[in-house]
Amino acid sequence: MENPRSARRQRAPDPIAREILLAFWKVHILHHAEQGPVYGQWVLGELRRHGFEVSPGTVYPLLARMAEHGWLRPDARRRSASPKARRSYVLTQEGARTLQRLREQVVELHREVIVEAGTTGGHGRSNSATNRR
Repeated sequence: MENPRSARRQRAPDPIAREILLAFWKVHILHHAEQGPVYGQWVLGELRRHGFEVSPGTVYPLLARMAEHGWLRPDARRRSASPKARRSYVLTQEGARTLQRLREQVVELHREVIVEAGTTGGHGRSNSATNRR
């Protein structure tokens, strides 16, 4: 009988998760970090609450990369001497600017992909755009 843990590791990575959902998750994390400190276990629970199957091996490196980019920083007020202690992250000024920019882009994307798709029969083009072909 195959060990379920090894079976999980052997699955091919989901290209949608790798290429697209990681970006969505970053926006989601920045949004919540704007409201207050976030930490890995909380992020795992939050993403799972929204139906995403995400592992600690994805979330913790993601938080570290976001800190490397300067969007988050470890919350010094909640830092413990223990290396195993929970590390909370807070939004930086650069993270706040990035979040604002992303919100503007999400609004535009939502308008085109969701709102306009509903009025154009799902083709994403208005009649005038279709007539120009």
